[in-house]
Amino acid sequence: MKYSILLGAVIFSVQLIAQEVEPNVSFEDYNPKSTLVVPENSVKRAKFPFVDVHSHQWNLTKERIGVLVKEMDELNMRAMVNLSGRGYDRAVGDIGSQEYLAGMVRRVEGEAPDRIVVFTNVSFKNIGQDGWAKEAVRQLKEDVKNGATGLKIYKSLGFRTRDIEGNRVAIDDPRIDPVWAECGKLGIPVIIHSADPAPFWSPMDANNERWLELKLRPGRKRSATDPAPFEQIIAEQHNVFKKHPKTTFINAHMGWMANNLDKASEHLDTYPNVNFGIGAVIAEFGRQPRRAKTFFEKYQDRILFAKDAYNKEEFYTYFRVLESEDEYFPYYKKYHAFWRMYGLGLSDEVLKKVYYKNACRIIPALDLEMFEAADD
Repeated sequence: MKYSILLGAVIFSVQLIAQEVEPNVSFEDYNPKSTLVVPENSVKRAKFPFVDVHSHQWNLTKERIGVLVKEMDELNMRAMVNLSGRGYDRAVGDIGSQEYLAGMVRRVEGEAPDRIVVFTNVSFKNIGQDGWAKEAVRQLKEDVKNGATGLKIYKSLGFRTRDIEGNRVAIDDPRIDPVWAECGKLGIPVIIHSADPAPFWSPMDANNERWLELKLRPGRKRSATDPAPFEQIIAEQHNVFKKHPKTTFINAHMGWMANNLDKASEHLDTYPNVNFGIGAVIAEFGRQPRRAKTFFEKYQDRILFAKDAYNKEEFYTYFRVLESEDEYFPYYKKYHAFWRMYGLGLSDEVLKKVYYKNACRIIPALDLEMFEAADD
């Protein structure tokens, strides 16, 4: 009997030790609380009024506008750029109508004047048909007349956009040249998102920094034939910048160069008509604060605040990275950045340019005096 009791005690002890030594925790779940004791300065309101040049608001009802303006006031967001001006028509699988855009502009002007700026979009559905470019330019001009102050190009161009013969439409397809040129004539900027992060094209193995994201979002995996090599898509985008020097471009997501600031510097030096939007790449700056701060100081006239997916609480991390000198604080999405953030501690002069001065220079509808008055 005593041997049975002793054996049971041993087994129980072994089980306890096994549980302590070998917990069943996956990499996806492993997210330990840091024991590092450092100053923490949560920043829930930007130091200066700012413009978010990269937002998507698909259903701007009167009620939604009211909620947005309240949250914008809390964040110190003086203006938001809604890049989804023409919405999306799921019935035809294409961007929405000009009537949708005009109605949104009227609603915004009535409910929140000067707070939400609207960009239009281009339909590539019938590219290849005779007169496509002429019609696209006509619609662009009409949208601007109806209140659009810029053009947003989705990453579908260069990815899944096909012409009427079923061929992939390259970003630098000459059939689109009249559209880029017209934006230059109209004095409106083009914000363009091309490709995805380069690791999406790399083997999904232990060496891929985006492994967790690809595991959780398998549809984001790319290859040389799906839809084309990363380098080719990026080269097509850069060729558009080169062919249209009189048109102002905002390269969304820093053209996926935020992890290589030498390359980003070369890009801005090569294309003086290009600016960077920092949407969805703040985590890259947060892990190289000294290098990033130097970059922001050097190119302070070419960088615009941008967020992309709208979530009020996520703005706090952007403010903290840009404004504070905090160390080793978490990002809000582990699958984007499993590393910790460090603050850049940008100067007031640089912050004001990134937050609103550069956007006011580039986007016609934004009034610099309005921001400066709010800044006092």
